[in-house]
Amino acid sequence: MAQQFVSDNTAGVCPEAMEAFVRANDAGHELSYGEDSWTQKVCDRIRELFETDAEVFFVFNGTAANSLVLAALCQSYHSVICHDKAHVETDECGAPEFFSGGSKLLTAPGIDGKLTADDIEALATKRTDIHYPKPKAISLTQATEVGTVYSVEEVRAIATMAKRHGLSIHMDGARFANAVATLGVSPAEITWRAGVDVLVFGGTKNGLPVGEAVVFFNKALAEDFAYRVKQAGQLASKMRFISAPWLGLLNDGVWLKYATHANAMARRLYQRIKDLPGATPLFEPQANGVFIELPKAVRDGLRDRGWLFYTFIGEGGCRFMCSWDLLPETVDRLADDIEELCG
Repeated sequence: MAQQFVSDNTAGVCPEAMEAFVRANDAGHELSYGEDSWTQKVCDRIRELFETDAEVFFVFNGTAANSLVLAALCQSYHSVICHDKAHVETDECGAPEFFSGGSKLLTAPGIDGKLTADDIEALATKRTDIHYPKPKAISLTQATEVGTVYSVEEVRAIATMAKRHGLSIHMDGARFANAVATLGVSPAEITWRAGVDVLVFGGTKNGLPVGEAVVFFNKALAEDFAYRVKQAGQLASKMRFISAPWLGLLNDGVWLKYATHANAMARRLYQRIKDLPGATPLFEPQANGVFIELPKAVRDGLRDRGWLFYTFIGEGGCRFMCSWDLLPETVDRLADDIEELCG
């Protein structure tokens, strides 16, 4: 299939990750279930990247990662505060509620797809009686589902409010690399130093074949998490083939290079189409997604020309996701078609 904009999951594996995968395979026999040398190297590399002694786990996908983390933070009678467009609310098929045994998601409609400290205050204090699911955690999507990014100051303000109400902070970082590339800060500064307790560090959307890393900065919250991973069918017997590709991505700043490129391609597309007749930008792109409203005739015309993209942000809203390997000429071809159809 030609390069597309429907999802950054459509892209293949980056060469550095594939090379690491092959090296792990060529190295011969290794211990199973994460006891191998490759997994240990990657865990140490992630601790080095985040400048702290975190607990690190690997699972197959983001749904499992987010859901198992929230289950670890909450009992069945607890609740999780999140944005009403958070990925855990809109795209996990009820998995957080399922794995936690019933923890309820409490949502707020913050602007630009982001929660604020005031949103959290309102939901955390809405009711305190025993008939209401007690708030226990906050879930932040970074970058958000509408392509915006929480700043360090915003995360710190949320963490201050979380501490006031005894709430843990989970960061869904499926596109964490894109957020870091935008902010220009260290991974530590936007996570544990800002008050985040646990991060789901996404690699699949940034060049890995499969697998997300769960990074507990608050190690006390990771107690028995390995058992949750096993019980959920997420413990890979040949773990090295999930973990080893991370070495290729993390070494020499490759993860940040590809995220920076994807962000640049989104910006390139946005600049080309934002002022076209009939086009209405929905959000200023801060990561690797462009969200824009286009007339139905334009959307239909694009699909007739073979372009794939989602339309789920309101009537006419289109999402164009830019992947780690997206070519500038692909961006320009799409922009040319949109310009021609809008004209």
